[in-house]
Amino acid sequence: MTQPSVAPPIVTKESPYSVKETADRLEQILHDKNIQLFARINHGQAAKDNGLELEDEELLIFGDPKVGTYLMQECPEIGIELPLKIIIWHAQKTWIGYREPQELLTDYSIVEHRFTIKKMSGLLSTLVTEAIKK
Repeated sequence: MTQPSVAPPIVTKESPYSVKETADRLEQILHDKNIQLFARINHGQAAKDNGLELEDEELLIFGDPKVGTYLMQECPEIGIELPLKIIIWHAQKTWIGYREPQELLTDYSIVEHRFTIKKMSGLLSTLVTEAIKK
């Protein structure tokens, strides 16, 4: 497999770094931008700790409660999508991906806070671009 095996609406890009290094870079960027990191989950290590095999894979969960709260006030069900998440995994190469927030507009009928979703989309794109740049 040369490309990630995920279906849209996951936006994916190749990283020139290892999973760990890409995740470390992303964590530093979040810190530098004062974006709260809620969790960093190492799926690969959890699998190994339980006697299972899994390529390196890490999930970073982050966001700003002041932003997410407005979305949940408009549509409580959108809380299942929040906070934001970026996944980094290895499948012959290192990949980084996220769910495109624009999809949430129709999935959850967001109207009042459309601009917030657009800003979230831009933020995720920027974070990924910065994390994988050389």
